[in-house]
Amino acid sequence: MENKPHKSSIFRKVLNIIGIIVCIFLTLIIIVNGTMIVKSYIYPDKVPDFLGYKPFIVLSGSMEPTILTGDLVLTKEIAAETIAKNDIITFKIDKDTVVTHRVTEVVNEDGALSFLTKGDANTGSDASVVKPENLEGKYLGRVGGLGRFAMFLQTPIGMLIFVVTPLCLFIVYDVVGRRRRSKQKSTREAELEAELAYLKATQKENSKSES
Repeated sequence: MENKPHKSSIFRKVLNIIGIIVCIFLTLIIIVNGTMIVKSYIYPDKVPDFLGYKPFIVLSGSMEPTILTGDLVLTKEIAAETIAKNDIITFKIDKDTVVTHRVTEVVNEDGALSFLTKGDANTGSDASVVKPENLEGKYLGRVGGLGRFAMFLQTPIGMLIFVVTPLCLFIVYDVVGRRRRSKQKSTREAELEAELAYLKATQKENSKSES
């Protein structure tokens, strides 16, 4: 019985830590998504980024086994001059299509750069060369299967399950916790006031007895 308050205190601390982590995670998602959504409206012809970083969902297996279908790849905007052979780059081939392929050759004709590319799983090179203005960034890494989750997250059900619901639960938990702490504080203050009144009354009685 003596350990129960201690265990309860530890449990509340763990819940508070989990709540803070969830809140930070959701805040980051909201900030990143919000920034990219705003940029997509301000610059409709460009792929939105966050501090130069761009996530892409892989929809084909042209880069297998290096990059798999359903992966989420992250690229970083860099200068075209820094691209070298065997680098993996992300680039636009038309207004609505973005591709992530490996550089097979860097072409420099009279100072004009371009890149020949090929998917690791493809038998032939890409039909057109990549010009610096079509370059979206250099491949940094991938998270396996996260692309599918990201696509689901963009649906109304996904937003409801993984963003809205956890956020509402955290708000409810925070409100309940604040009320509980406020009640405990009020109870403690009442106990202290009662104890102080008792001490004062005892002191008066002692003073009368001495008189």
